[in-house]
Amino acid sequence: MFRCSADCCENDMATMQQVHHCIERCHAPLAQAQAVVTKELERFQDRLARCTMHCNDKAKDSLDSGSKEQQVKQQLESCVTKCVDDHVHLIPSMTKKMKETLAAIAQ
Repeated sequence: MFRCSADCCENDMATMQQVHHCIERCHAPLAQAQAVVTKELERFQDRLARCTMHCNDKAKDSLDSGSKEQQVKQQLESCVTKCVDDHVHLIPSMTKKMKETLAAIAQ
């Protein structure tokens, strides 16, 4: 990207607008790659947050129904741990998907 941008600036015949468009073209693949990674990480984070919110809801329901606080804390911890464990197992497939998408962008 930087080499491409530098080449744009070395064109003595290009107008300022042409140089600007050339540099934008050089940056486009990086912007696409950043968007892919950001989207996947946000999706992962949202899924994990929804899972932990479900645990919080269950814990609140248990407290409201009269369960003991210590028991609810243990249930909450167990539920959140399961969320994390389940989502950690998704990381390899998420990484593979990102690599495949990034490879397609690079071509």
